[in-house]
Amino acid sequence: MTAKNQRLTLAALAVVAVIAAGLLALSALKDQAAYFYSPSDLAKAGDMAGRPIRLGGMVARGSVARAADGVTTRFVVTDNVRTVGVSFRGVLPDLFREGSGVVAEGELSRTGLFVASNILAKHDERYMPPQVAGAMHETKTLK
Repeated sequence: MTAKNQRLTLAALAVVAVIAAGLLALSALKDQAAYFYSPSDLAKAGDMAGRPIRLGGMVARGSVARAADGVTTRFVVTDNVRTVGVSFRGVLPDLFREGSGVVAEGELSRTGLFVASNILAKHDERYMPPQVAGAMHETKTLK
């Protein structure tokens, strides 16, 4: 085997190894990836109950209700077309408030209530997470 053939064989093996490593990484992350959905996207997606997802939009004004236990909060996320009720048990970020952008990580229950395990709030009054702005722009509801 000539030196040229050895280099080509090694290069081909390296490419195959990189592709195999990429496929293994993707298959390992397949079940743990949390995709972003606006309320409208969630309605179009069909049965998403029990799957880890991210829900993004604006916290609807007048929708935040704190339970008597002091830890559970319920609110509504909207993209100005559709709404989804959210329940979160834990400490909310300091910047969380009605009318602000929010991304909630969690699962959709069979009843249609989104049970959040983590809440991400906006940075300031003009900031909106890029995914939320893009999703709201796609539904032509960004004001």
